[in-house]
Amino acid sequence: MSMGTAERCGAPDREVPAAEADTVAGERRPAYRPLWSEEPARRRRMPDPVRTAAVRAVLVVAVTLILAMVAFLCTLAESWLAFPMVLASVAGTVVATWGVLDVWVTRQVWNQRHGVVSAPSSTARAVRRERRRVRRQARAADGGRERIGRRGNAGQLSHP
Repeated sequence: MSMGTAERCGAPDREVPAAEADTVAGERRPAYRPLWSEEPARRRRMPDPVRTAAVRAVLVVAVTLILAMVAFLCTLAESWLAFPMVLASVAGTVVATWGVLDVWVTRQVWNQRHGVVSAPSSTARAVRRERRRVRRQARAADGGRERIGRRGNAGQLSHP
């Protein structure tokens, strides 16, 4: 059996027994109320490679913003460090752009490899079905002639 925090710290028990529950306007409140209630997630969790790329991109963008701010402040202070910080900010911007593109590409690759299926619209499905039907009919019409031609003289009733 596990001990609660109050028991471990030796603090007095603060739960109100059900018989002594506070009453507000004649209504009884329950003695125990949880601090929070679980809610289902609104969106599914990102796949691990995409989440890793996103965390990396956020960190790079944050460092780039800090570099840009330091470069700006050094410029205002007319410090010798301003020029190297501007160069670092430009390099950071290039790396941050790469990081954001990496998230996008990783997400696209994940969706392509792991079966995120897009359902075509009903009109696209109907058009495809019609094309297939026409192709099948054309194949059936051509295929019969080709088979007869392949047999050679087998289609003749008599020899000339």
